[in-house]
Amino acid sequence: MSGAARQTLDAAGVQAMLDGSPFIGFLGLRVTEVDADAGRVSMTMPMRPELERGGPIAGQFHGGPVAALIDTAGDFAVAVAVGGGVPTMNFRVDYLRPSGGAALQAVATARRIGRSMAVVDIDVTDAEGRLTAIGRGTYSTKVG
Repeated sequence: MSGAARQTLDAAGVQAMLDGSPFIGFLGLRVTEVDADAGRVSMTMPMRPELERGGPIAGQFHGGPVAALIDTAGDFAVAVAVGGGVPTMNFRVDYLRPSGGAALQAVATARRIGRSMAVVDIDVTDAEGRLTAIGRGTYSTKVG
């Protein structure tokens, strides 16, 4: 367990961890659901000018913040199951359509949590409920 203490993480605990990160705080991520038994975490990311792609079409998220949302949601789907923050081993993103609107919603579901690694699928939808990106991440299950 790398010397880190295990803890029970509910929505308030996950939000406190998110708020403790300057980068995640900048993104404005907000927890909307935590289900440790199902290995599922949902969170939103509001649109702000600094996260926009730029160019001729205003209001579209840049791919970098979308990837950060995917990675963070995936990480916490494991964290709530194992009792603390875990490092990312690898993740991928497939952008299905431009992500725009007032906010994006990420739903991360752990598919398998083993002794040393976990696999998580993450769906990102826009305010209209359209699937805009999907991700799959592998994370260490060692807290720390």
